[in-house]
Amino acid sequence: MKNANNLPLLAAGVVALAVQLQAANWPQWRGPEFNGSSPERNLPAQWSKTENVKWVADLPGVSAATPAVWDNHVFVTAAVRERQELLAIAVDRRTGKILWQQKVSDGFGQDNRSTYASPSPVTDGKTVWFFFGNGELAAFDFNGKKLWARNIQRDYGAFAFLWTFSSSPLLYNGRLYLQVLQRDVPVNGRGRRDGPNESYLLAMDPATGKELWRHIRPSDAREESREAFSTPIPHTHAGRAEILIAGGDCISGHDPATGREFWRWGTWNPQRITHWRLVPSPVAAQGVVLACAPKGGPVVAVKLGRNGVLSDKEVAWQSEDRAVSTDVSTPLYYQGRFYVLNSDRRTLSCLEPLSGKVLWTGELKGRSKIEASPTGADGKIYVMNHSGEVFVVAAGDTFNLLATIPMGGEAEDRDLRSTIVPAYGNLFIRTGAKLYCIGK
Repeated sequence: MKNANNLPLLAAGVVALAVQLQAANWPQWRGPEFNGSSPERNLPAQWSKTENVKWVADLPGVSAATPAVWDNHVFVTAAVRERQELLAIAVDRRTGKILWQQKVSDGFGQDNRSTYASPSPVTDGKTVWFFFGNGELAAFDFNGKKLWARNIQRDYGAFAFLWTFSSSPLLYNGRLYLQVLQRDVPVNGRGRRDGPNESYLLAMDPATGKELWRHIRPSDAREESREAFSTPIPHTHAGRAEILIAGGDCISGHDPATGREFWRWGTWNPQRITHWRLVPSPVAAQGVVLACAPKGGPVVAVKLGRNGVLSDKEVAWQSEDRAVSTDVSTPLYYQGRFYVLNSDRRTLSCLEPLSGKVLWTGELKGRSKIEASPTGADGKIYVMNHSGEVFVVAAGDTFNLLATIPMGGEAEDRDLRSTIVPAYGNLFIRTGAKLYCIGK
């Protein structure tokens, strides 16, 4: 017969084991499934800046990057205005203690809307890679030792962007990818003058940073519409793996091994408007991939598995409701539905993937616009607005706003764009200069 005094300890151990068994890492910007979702369970729907807070880490600077989580490490970046430094940081997932921080580069930003610390880190459980908008790319081991570093601008020419470049790196099937979709001529003095300003997909050896190949990606877009701040997304359909790229008025699928273009479709911009820079990344599911036109433009679902230059016959559907649009936020695919966050209208829409039927559109009332991308986990959708208000919405075929939780309020809490990360039974929320670990 078991000792009754040991039953609480036994129960606690069973709960802890259950949490570990269903825990999932969040290795890069759009998570383990590359679509903004996670299999995490037992996540909170209610908390505050003091309730259900396991720890709060004070960070030395601001960042719009999304944390990467692997086992007991949480990786974040920071841009420190006072010292003009860009930092790579590792935080202990269990305690919030800063394990190490390393200066990667001098710098802070080039405009008043963002910093160089917007791209998100990526990890495979042994190495973590950090990229910054000034072109610095560096790899560290989990103890903070720098393994290699290079500068993409120095190696391939100055970036030709009006705003601060902020695509995140992608780690997939043993390769490290980075896309640079930019103008073909310099802008405001930025860009190459000694050669062509090419847009490209770059594949590197993760162990050394050396180039494996660089695929030039042409575009018919004009001026700012050539600029993309999206991130390449991998997807496998009908046995064929692809790297999906959106920007330059078109979306394309590429061979992960060579960069060769399988197909492309365009355009959401038939009038060739010159100021339609693109921010949302692709998201794919159920045989279609979403390309999201900016500035109130439509969401277009393109059929996967095709080859060559596609006609509009390969478009499965296009949104007609102007509420179903996103200028900045990347849509979420979760539990068989697409969720599209309208950054400016502050609404969230639930769509059927195959038909594009809008099941609901709900309003996220808050004090500021929303540019972060939504996360799906434990039957809930989490998203944060510019001022740090977190919205919790029930996933499903009816709109149900579960909570609105203020997490901001400090001087650094403005223009917040970090995605909320679910991992190991907790939520990791990056505000201006703090990292919160939220859990029951």
